[in-house]
Amino acid sequence: MTGPAPQRPVRVLLVDDQHLVRSGFRIILEVEDDIEVVGEAADGERAVTMATALRPDVVLMDVEMPVLDGLAATRRITADATGDGPAVLILTTFDRDDYLFAALRAGASGFLLKNGTPEDLVEAVRVVARGEGLIAPALTRRVISTFARPGAAPPDPRHDAATAELTPREREVLTLVAQGASNAEVAAVLHVGEATVKTHVSRVLAKLGLRDRVQAVIFAYEHGIVRPGG
Repeated sequence: MTGPAPQRPVRVLLVDDQHLVRSGFRIILEVEDDIEVVGEAADGERAVTMATALRPDVVLMDVEMPVLDGLAATRRITADATGDGPAVLILTTFDRDDYLFAALRAGASGFLLKNGTPEDLVEAVRVVARGEGLIAPALTRRVISTFARPGAAPPDPRHDAATAELTPREREVLTLVAQGASNAEVAAVLHVGEATVKTHVSRVLAKLGLRDRVQAVIFAYEHGIVRPGG
């Protein structure tokens, strides 16, 4: 009997203007059987070109680079995506709110600081490759407080109309996701399978016009579906 086909590894494009940094990331990632580094770029312009040519699953993106910075490159990569484009994971030395919020608005699926561990990096690549989105835990409170405070960003009327189209179960799923629950945790709370949760999450993102779970969390706080501390 023929067994199931092996799952292909997560394809990663490394983007950083420092060769030694890229080499270090490559060593960390290529030790893993389920991750493959398919290319390297030293500036944002080259990253955009290579993302189109190589079609990686994840682009590991630095912020401050020559020619084109990582934030501008992220906007171009995510704008060109047709739904199956790469997820961008920002990895930077600079713990700056303006970079963090600009990266999320540019369409990044994750944001990590370079002072994390190799294990943090590997797990982050896997998470964003699954379409779940990730923000470094130390930054999550700042994201919520900024996006959730009154007047931080006016709600988009199109989103309000879309919210009304959510089924009660989809709204439950969105609430749990916004509270930080994983697919497995949502499944346990709602007593359904993980595959069912993934279907609900996909429908929520489609109805609200959101790219990933990070944007779903921000949306839920902005629109009062969940509240800080609630």
